[in-house]
Amino acid sequence: MDATDSVSPAGTGAAGAAGAQPIGAVPAGAGPAGADPAGAKRRGRVVGLALACHPGPALAVTALGCALALGSGLGGPRSALVTAAVLTGQLSVGWCNDAYDARRDADAGRRGKPAADGTIGARTVWVAATVALALCVPLSLACGALAGAVHLAAVTAAWLYNLRLKATALSWLPYVAGFGALPAAVALSLPGGPGPRWWTVAAGALLGFAAHLADTLPDIAADRAAGIRGLPHRLGARGTRLLLPAPLLGATAVLAFGPPGPVDAGGAAALVLAGAAALAGPALGRRWRKAALAGAVAVAAADLTLLLVRGVAGA
Repeated sequence: MDATDSVSPAGTGAAGAAGAQPIGAVPAGAGPAGADPAGAKRRGRVVGLALACHPGPALAVTALGCALALGSGLGGPRSALVTAAVLTGQLSVGWCNDAYDARRDADAGRRGKPAADGTIGARTVWVAATVALALCVPLSLACGALAGAVHLAAVTAAWLYNLRLKATALSWLPYVAGFGALPAAVALSLPGGPGPRWWTVAAGALLGFAAHLADTLPDIAADRAAGIRGLPHRLGARGTRLLLPAPLLGATAVLAFGPPGPVDAGGAAALVLAGAAALAGPALGRRWRKAALAGAVAVAAADLTLLLVRGVAGA
């Protein structure tokens, strides 16, 4: 999945630690104050590489995949395999994003972008993305041929987002494909490869659409200035803010009404929470730029609870 632009600005400090020493500094090895410049540079590169993968979104999606795997009854070893596949896929997507956007981020003066501020070279980030992708392929296929194919298709869509679709009217498509594929891949990893329940895939796809809107909303003006014209940029900040509650409420409604039988207490509670969070997030967006994203996360947490209770596989 796409990973987003929420990297911490701590990378700037790492770059400073790797730079030239001031006049009069104690030479390396001359005493406790004389830090090893080569070691500091290596540490700065490691920190920069860690920040360049977009750790927040990468860890969030990986945790989601792990929770779905454990909740579906895959067991420890199999869940660990699914988690490793999701993690390497997310790392590859995050590094690809930062490496590809390095020049644009540098021109825009964006802080906290290690590949753009000199903390680490874009070529190194490209190598890391390629290695992560190479690891993702066998790990995904080890979960089962069909499960692996579904997950790799989602990772491919995320790479296409970074390289091309991000700036087009189809910018939403990789998010929909990626989030919808995650419960499907987990279900297909179960013994016998049972098909995923349709409402889990539909809910994941709707959450992916909402995630794209919420994640892009705070940066619409800056992205437009950089020439990016994805769907949220075409809608504008106001249009995106007004549209955002629809997929959030839709995802929860699918999970509440999709299973056979009447809506239970858990589904009703999730609908109330989703309604409040979906409406409050965009409403507070003018005062807190991440409010819409926070609302989307709250709804996703409620939906994840429903997914774990209902399971991802079956009729």
